[in-house]
Amino acid sequence: MYRNEGDSLGEPPPAATAGATGLGPLLVSLQLTDSAFPSGFYTLSHSLEGFAQSGAVDAATVPRLLHDLLLHGVGPADATALALAHRATAAGDPAAVVRIDEHLFAAKLGREMRQAATRTGRQLLDLGQEVFDHPEISDYFGRVVRREAPGTQAVAAGVIYAATGVPARQAVASDLFAFCVSFAGAALRLRLTDHRSAQTLLRGAAPVIEEAVEAALRRELDDVGATVFASDIMSGRHERAEARLFAS
Repeated sequence: MYRNEGDSLGEPPPAATAGATGLGPLLVSLQLTDSAFPSGFYTLSHSLEGFAQSGAVDAATVPRLLHDLLLHGVGPADATALALAHRATAAGDPAAVVRIDEHLFAAKLGREMRQAATRTGRQLLDLGQEVFDHPEISDYFGRVVRREAPGTQAVAAGVIYAATGVPARQAVASDLFAFCVSFAGAALRLRLTDHRSAQTLLRGAAPVIEEAVEAALRRELDDVGATVFASDIMSGRHERAEARLFAS
């Protein structure tokens, strides 16, 4: 390989860096939404296993359930909290991030959902501080470790996205897409879909994600909360199930 004198081996030329091309925020989003990123999302079914165990969902109704969860569950709750945490982090107000975190945690009615949110959130912050190396991420992870904040996944994601310069709209859309990928993966493992249909499921969710993103960006803290009570019921039943494939 040709190189000029003085060039250091192993360092890419300046034009090849993400900062020079403006692709940095996009690459962060792609990395965080990749199903291989070990955030713990792959251990969750987002109440889908409870629906399947109760015989309340089948291959034909899986898309409708996903759309309802986006518009009435994760959208007004987690996605909204993510947008608010992103805003507070960008403004340099970690105390506001803690308030958002506590509100979202309190809004999760079931023990299983709260545990899933904080376990994945803590994992996300722990790995995020190592991978992205920004002080805002390390600072918030420290607060979670000291039990000054619950560390829900959505708020953790908001902190990381803001610290790495990902715009709020892109951050919310990315996290909702990651939710859909996790949901589709759970549907695959529960044999409610196949690999080809799972891709159709994800594509069909795209306009719903767009609607959920725009709504989340308009809400304030008092608006954070889900209204998918069937999901809460299924999650509660799932906690007591004798056999479980997923943690939620």
